[in-house]
Amino acid sequence: MEISVYRDQALSSEARTLAAATYNLAHSLLARSPSGVVFVPIRSMQMLAIIDREEFVFLDGQYKSWVEIAWQHFQPQARCALDAPVPYQLVIYHPDGEKNLGRLLVEFPKALQALSGKQRPDGPARLLKFEAKRPAGA
Repeated sequence: MEISVYRDQALSSEARTLAAATYNLAHSLLARSPSGVVFVPIRSMQMLAIIDREEFVFLDGQYKSWVEIAWQHFQPQARCALDAPVPYQLVIYHPDGEKNLGRLLVEFPKALQALSGKQRPDGPARLLKFEAKRPAGA
């Protein structure tokens, strides 16, 4: 799948942190993606998240290919534990981005969970054979 994405001039930018569970799940899905990109539909908000190694961008269904919000410059190396929040830079490109951000922080993790439940490991199944040993006297 290929999508062209456009950006306006950034309206605002600020340092934030992302919950470790959300960051870790997004990167687990990314690691399983053969294309290096994950498309996450956020149906409850009519948005699409596009995740790659550099950033997470969020497109509103109303504006189609225009980035509304981007999460960039993740710094997982700055945390001292895998369950610690990950610092990143929030960039707002559309006026609606500011009002949608609070809801996005709730709905995006839910959409990631839903997507991870639908994806199956890529590859053939294998049957493992184990020798059955009966206990003595049975």
